[in-house]
Amino acid sequence: MLRRTDNYDLTGRNTFGMKVRCSRFIEYDSAQDLMDLCSDGIPAPVLHMGGGSNLLFKGDYPGTILHSNIRYCRTAASNGDNVLVEVGGGVIFDDFCAWAADKGIWGIENLSGIPGEVGASAVQNIGAYGVEVADVISQVMCFDLVKQDKVIFSCAECRYGYRDSMFKDPQVKGRYAVLSVLFHLTREYSPKLSYGGIMAALPQKESYTPGDVRATVLKIRAAKLPDPSVTGSAGSFFKNPIVSMDEYSRIEMAAQGEPVPHFSAPGGMVKVPAAWMIEKCGFKGLVAGNAAVYDKQPLVIVNHTGNASPEEIIALEERIIAGVEERFGITLHPEVEHIESK
Repeated sequence: MLRRTDNYDLTGRNTFGMKVRCSRFIEYDSAQDLMDLCSDGIPAPVLHMGGGSNLLFKGDYPGTILHSNIRYCRTAASNGDNVLVEVGGGVIFDDFCAWAADKGIWGIENLSGIPGEVGASAVQNIGAYGVEVADVISQVMCFDLVKQDKVIFSCAECRYGYRDSMFKDPQVKGRYAVLSVLFHLTREYSPKLSYGGIMAALPQKESYTPGDVRATVLKIRAAKLPDPSVTGSAGSFFKNPIVSMDEYSRIEMAAQGEPVPHFSAPGGMVKVPAAWMIEKCGFKGLVAGNAAVYDKQPLVIVNHTGNASPEEIIALEERIIAGVEERFGITLHPEVEHIESK
């Protein structure tokens, strides 16, 4: 079933709480709905939207926003400890994490608490605490709005990278609506505890369940990240820069002897936490009108008063980028997608 609303208020549909509207909002329940919609014609431009947790609307959206209401979570196959789980694109991702943890299935517990929906997770390649969703994706089932038919992409075909995928390629962006995602998970004991202080925060016992790890991750996140239902934000605003050894050496020089936190990246590159650089530039807790840098996690820009305009958020973003570039010679890039108003 298709549900259409013209001049739709998006304030409650984006976690930044931007007070914006779109020309039309269409929610669908199935691939057949999308087939019918294509037959009728979809007024352009078209934006696929999940939970609105990684978006910054720069103003009213002049086109059509599509939103999936395909919500199911089921075991597709099981072979020993290996479990294939198919999840509808409109399922809230953390609800999926809770479902898996409740069944004692490992693989996505470190991703607990990330806002958004399953379809968007496969587009964005969400990640946290040493895990990316691409690590556990087997296939992504989509509807091709151009050919008006279903298509299945393997994980390799999705070309996943750091917060990136082929779905974000400008040549195909907006062409595919994610119907469902097939995940390969396991019942085999396989906690990933080496990242982000998870091990230190866990209760001391011989072994853990996915539920134990999930509860600990949620506790860690709550201590340093704002609840978007209370304080508007899009989570981590900037990507962690991945730099060459020469660039890393420049960062070390700019740090003036202070140890620089870093992680090895493929190809001899180095990942440096953007939050650390932002804090060293003095931006942590900075209030700029109705926008602010979150006082517990400088990687997050917040709608401080609930009345921030897109212009205020962008001005603070640009101020941070300029400050980090001036001190460290590194250009930060936003993880949050900026949605043009025209």
